[in-house]
Amino acid sequence: MDPQLEKDYLDLVVQVVEKAGKRGVMAEAYLSGSQELNIEVRDQEIEALTVASDRGLGLRVLAGGKVGFAYTTDLSPAALDEVVDRALANAGLATADPFNRLPGSPGGYPELAIYDPDIEATPVADKIEMARKLEREARAFDPRVKITESCCYRDQTYVVALANSQGVAASYRGAYCGLSLFVVAVEGAENQTGFSLQYTLRLKELDAARVGREAAARAVRQLGARRIETQKAAVVFDPYVASNFLSVLASSLTAEAVQKGKSLFKGRVGQKVASDMVSIIDDGRLAGGIATAPFDGEGVPTGRTVLIEGGILRGFLHNTYTAAREGVKSTGNGSRGSFKTTPEVGTTNFFIQPGKLSPEELLKDIERGFYVTEVMGMHTANPVSGDFSVGASGLLIEKGELTRPVRGVAIAGNLIGLLEAVDGVGNDLVFFGATGSPTLRIARMTISG
Repeated sequence: MDPQLEKDYLDLVVQVVEKAGKRGVMAEAYLSGSQELNIEVRDQEIEALTVASDRGLGLRVLAGGKVGFAYTTDLSPAALDEVVDRALANAGLATADPFNRLPGSPGGYPELAIYDPDIEATPVADKIEMARKLEREARAFDPRVKITESCCYRDQTYVVALANSQGVAASYRGAYCGLSLFVVAVEGAENQTGFSLQYTLRLKELDAARVGREAAARAVRQLGARRIETQKAAVVFDPYVASNFLSVLASSLTAEAVQKGKSLFKGRVGQKVASDMVSIIDDGRLAGGIATAPFDGEGVPTGRTVLIEGGILRGFLHNTYTAAREGVKSTGNGSRGSFKTTPEVGTTNFFIQPGKLSPEELLKDIERGFYVTEVMGMHTANPVSGDFSVGASGLLIEKGELTRPVRGVAIAGNLIGLLEAVDGVGNDLVFFGATGSPTLRIARMTISG
């Protein structure tokens, strides 16, 4: 994206805030623009190639404690005048709330390496070849890998600019790219699916060979999977499964959920809610993080927030509104998925801090257990009570080694109970998008065969 575009966006949001200011209200203008490329390949042929662009401005106005919001995709002067009118009209219909406010200027933001020019400069033909290589590597790994369900290259470049009546005026541009692959291994009448993905801020870090082989290996190793008898045993979650569980916890660690009475952690700050080995962190400035940015959706600088430290709940994620209600500072987690929405509270780069043990060391002391590589039905987990019951598949652990594949079992429990039962944390932190975890070992769980 042209650097001039970023400057133009910043000038525009400042102008819109000034327009609203002349109407006697405080205002915040948020402008974003993005371009996304998606390439899908199957059997080495291009199945789909799409380029999508999105651009628009969202405006919040504050008048007497009331908030009005409106957005537009038309950035002409007349349309911007109209969006101010609509935001003011909406404010007139709103209920006053003393905690509605806009953040002040922090005086500066960190310089972050989140834009790789290679992502835009690399020809589409080279990106197509990367997707094809992804599929070739999977097929070459084992002749039983016969079907490609999905083989994709994706990238996005974006610009964000924000200004408000409190002196905030800032912008940034960023980009990321990724590969994802789902393949099916076939043996006789049996099919097993395997997947892998990688997202990064640097095009040169994409490793199609590794992603392709990993997806194939996951599919092949599940061939011949069968049930096991119901038992209580040690359970090990691979990083992908652990990240799935962490995603369910995300909303419960926001102050918004706590204030609405929808968090299982409400009233537990300072208490032990997990094993001593568990620390959960949100870091909006994490080097290489997909969700890394200099400021959040309100112009508050991002930062590192330790939510659970050594098993102790330390606090929650805040935006400006929830922080005002608690009399604390925003943690820079005013999350804004689009110019079409107002800031809520959300995670950035959200992860469980890695430990010191290798995955092999986590397994070696287990006489008999279950290594979980996939869970089904995670959407049914209750983020308020923490209760879950999910289908699972993976590999049997016998005498410290991964042996035969397992499927058709279920694991159930409570998320806090699960965190408390962690007795081993791997050193292999892996991110799946903006959520990451290392391998986790759970001392004992019921596995329903």
